[in-house]
Amino acid sequence: MPSLKKNLFYSILLVLANYVFPFLTYPYVSRVLGVTGIGACNFVDSVINYFILFSTLGIETLGVREIARHKGNREELDRTFSNIFIVNLSLTCLMLSLLIICTYAVPQLAEHKDLMFIGAFKLVFNCLLVEWLFKGLEDFKLISLRTIVVKILYVAAVFIFVRHRSDVWVYYLLSSLMVVVNALVNIGFARSRVRLTFKGIAYVATFKSILALGIYAILTSMYTTFNVTFLGFVSGEVEVGYYGTATKIYFMVMAIFTAFTGVMLPRMSNLVSAGDMDSFKSHFRMAVDVLFGFSLPIVAWMMIMAPDIVRVIAGPEFAGAVIPMVVIAPLVFVIGYEQILVLQTLLPLGRDKLLLRNSSLGAALGLLLNIALVPVFASKGSSIVWIATECLILVLSQIAVRREIGIGFPFRESLRNCLVYLPLVIMIAACLLIPGGALVRVGVSVFLVCAYVLWYQMIVRKGELIKALK
Repeated sequence: MPSLKKNLFYSILLVLANYVFPFLTYPYVSRVLGVTGIGACNFVDSVINYFILFSTLGIETLGVREIARHKGNREELDRTFSNIFIVNLSLTCLMLSLLIICTYAVPQLAEHKDLMFIGAFKLVFNCLLVEWLFKGLEDFKLISLRTIVVKILYVAAVFIFVRHRSDVWVYYLLSSLMVVVNALVNIGFARSRVRLTFKGIAYVATFKSILALGIYAILTSMYTTFNVTFLGFVSGEVEVGYYGTATKIYFMVMAIFTAFTGVMLPRMSNLVSAGDMDSFKSHFRMAVDVLFGFSLPIVAWMMIMAPDIVRVIAGPEFAGAVIPMVVIAPLVFVIGYEQILVLQTLLPLGRDKLLLRNSSLGAALGLLLNIALVPVFASKGSSIVWIATECLILVLSQIAVRREIGIGFPFRESLRNCLVYLPLVIMIAACLLIPGGALVRVGVSVFLVCAYVLWYQMIVRKGELIKALK
């Protein structure tokens, strides 16, 4: 079995490639295309992602879990892959047909018809991406190195071809082509790992399993992806540009912990299958320790430095993104801990119905808050909706985990880490007094955060977390 340390290394490379390389282009693109151009891309992409959501349902999560369970048996592995892939292909064909109809039938979508058809390629090739296969096999090296190469080409293409405000379609085309190229490479390598077979296909049973997790994903989207779509219809492209910029910065910061979660899911599923609950609980506590060491200083940095971060990343035209960014900054901790509870604990334990119930309550709250807050507060309201619903899901998931494995919220560790990082908070706040512009202040604050966290983890704690990743 591959070591967690190696898997985490390649998974971090993967998520950093997914966020850092586009992030390198964002300061340039936001200034070239402006708030309206960025808002149009974010709005269309949120709609396309909804069609992708319905075409994949729970395939990503189910795929990783089931491939991890059957990777030791080639015949079962082929059958599992074929079942999931055929369902995905069928759903993709259905969603593509609906996408074309909606593009002509909905005025707000018809207005961006050229972008919608570019997004159609993203929808189709997302089916061929089969990332769940490689994650389930814990083959993070392949997809990480492949993604880095594609992202480098993407960055170069953006700087070469996106030159004017009218190049919105060029920018979105390049973004969609990344999915196309990655999918073609993945399918090529997948042929040596699995074989598509129609022997013993259980289409209906597989669809039911995918649908159960898919409903959970759809309900979850009511307080994540839906925010952007609803904001676009209610408040327009400028507010979407503000909110999209704030969330892009958040996702960039969250990328490393998401890499850790992606590595832990197949490993936790294997431990459950083997009945090794002691190791399961040990991995849970390790994940919580990683989260506290990572999230608390980042939340403080994002909230304090928000005006300068937005100015550096997107430019002064995006000043409206500052307050949304401050509001959603605590999500680094909230969603990080929620991922441990849901993706690393309840999901490997097979508590799909419980997850469905919790997400239903979150979706109901998200829908009500969207209707009540977004028309009044626009992008700020969307930020409030997101953090409120995620907090509800966290509380419900924590109650479930305590009941399932007897582990509650680590209040003592929370207090200890808050006290440990209090001096760092003061140092970050002091950075606001540094002359020389936003870039200098952000640079100094990033250095302080990295240095302080490294000092605490490696000197004070003597690298305990690194040693635990075996």
